[in-house]
Amino acid sequence: MKIAFATDHRGAPMRTQIIEHLKKRGHEVLDFGSNSEVSVDYPDYAAKVAKAVAAKQADRGILICGSGIGMSIAANKITGIRAAVCTDEIGARMARAHNDANVLALRGTNQNPMTNVAIVDIFLDTEFEAGRHQLRVNKIRNLERF
Repeated sequence: MKIAFATDHRGAPMRTQIIEHLKKRGHEVLDFGSNSEVSVDYPDYAAKVAKAVAAKQADRGILICGSGIGMSIAANKITGIRAAVCTDEIGARMARAHNDANVLALRGTNQNPMTNVAIVDIFLDTEFEAGRHQLRVNKIRNLERF
């Protein structure tokens, strides 16, 4: 799987561990930065990942900022993106299975790095269940027209 990946300065401390884990699992990583703990504007990095996923240059995206919230809000402004902040394994499973989320936003502050690794694995391994959930995802897509 090809994964678009970016962090802001608050996610930078976890970036190497997550990227190495993705590569160890055989995924290709499109790394859009930031490579430093110097303050940057998270919307710029969220947009790079979201645009790559929306353009089908990547299968999924992963973003890390302090809370995951800012990155997810910015990513969700790009048509075709369903970014979900996931702070635990249940959230990651549901984001994929029920919402067909294509971008994962992780918390870089006050989060155990191994928890984030587990969340990443579940997000990447869980398939969309479709069925009754497809109707709801279609309704979400229709909201992009406004």
